[in-house]
Amino acid sequence: MNQILRISGYIFHPLLMPVFGVLCYYANTPRFTEPQILLANIYAIVTLTAFTPVVLFFMLKNIGVISSIHLIDVKERKYPLMIQVILVLLILKLIFKPYQDIELYYFFVGILGASLSALFLVFFNLKASLHQMAIAGVTIFLIGISIHFKINMLGLIMLLCLINGLVASSRIHTKSHTVIELCLGFVIGGIPQFLLFGFWV
Repeated sequence: MNQILRISGYIFHPLLMPVFGVLCYYANTPRFTEPQILLANIYAIVTLTAFTPVVLFFMLKNIGVISSIHLIDVKERKYPLMIQVILVLLILKLIFKPYQDIELYYFFVGILGASLSALFLVFFNLKASLHQMAIAGVTIFLIGISIHFKINMLGLIMLLCLINGLVASSRIHTKSHTVIELCLGFVIGGIPQFLLFGFWV
């Protein structure tokens, strides 16, 4: 059980959740997307939300801005979150348009809102769980997809609810976060997605 909890922290890492959300969208949406466009979008999202942040993280670590991948010190979160905000803005500017990919556009607007909220908390020396923030955002987004397209995604949504619990248990088990920090992460990850339902659901 110890190993499962530790491994889940890596499997459901915040950097992977935007890709997971996009893949779940394309796997479940009844809307047709040209295969070339679909693959190009997935490649771009992987590059901007997973590969690029990892490269930039090692650059920040090498120059001494951050000391660990776990970002234990609240102040160390400032620059990675600023980078994430910039990368999400690039996605909204270059990849998804509100008149073409309305669901994914607002998914990333929600991610932007969550990232800005986490960054805002840093300036008050408050740490929210980025793991919980990410998985909560994906869960609420897919609930919106189920409502929007009127498709039964109950099995996937239930699985994601269990994963939310698994991620929370993992972060507590590894003493990475307190219950309050996990609750903060869930709220700032889920509420922006929920509030944006009015624009696309």
